Amino acid sequence: MTDGNVDMSRRAFLGAAAGGAAVAATSGTAAAQTEEPDFGGYLDGVDGGYEDLRGQSEVTIEVGAEGNGGALAFAPAGVWIDPGTTVTWEWTGEGGGHNVVASEGASLESGAPVAEAGTTYEYTFEEGDAGITKYHCAPHEALGMLGAVAVGGDVPTVEVGGGGGGASLPQVPDSAKALGVATTFAMIATLGLAYFFMKYGGDYDIQE
Repeated sequence: MTDGNVDMSRRAFLGAAAGGAAVAATSGTAAAQTEEPDFGGYLDGVDGGYEDLRGQSEVTIEVGAEGNGGALAFAPAGVWIDPGTTVTWEWTGEGGGHNVVASEGASLESGAPVAEAGTTYEYTFEEGDAGITKYHCAPHEALGMLGAVAVGGDVPTVEVGGGGGGASLPQVPDSAKALGVATTFAMIATLGLAYFFMKYGGDYDIQE
């Protein structure tokens, strides 16, 4: 085996290793895609963001958060929760009088609009509320003060990648995390073999 052939073998192997790493990285990017509830366009153009809050037994949503041209947003505007979760809407005291009124789904009704900071309204979403609940602030509905709650796993979803429809990133499903770990391991193993071949050579064909 000549030095030239050893160099060629090393270069060929490193090229393959780099290609494998690129494929693994691409797979990891694809795995980062996840799902969000499909609110049917109800929150399109609405400020306040979206959060996947499944796994939490208690969730707080701000009423009168900054957005929609003033303190006229629910934050987060969209949430995904488990049945049995208690949602508390808490008033910031900004943006005038607000309330929480269901447009569709669970029977949300906080009463007359109030402006006092610290006011709260609670509702526990049970199995019977599974699906999508849409709600609004009656005085500011036309200005985009809308919210929606997805309850349970049997809700329509849409695929997203790298970011949600709001202020926070969606959580990555366990399947995507597992794939990410597997691709990382594959990259490490490939680069380890590349180092071995660089150090000790990897073409054992006898050259005449």
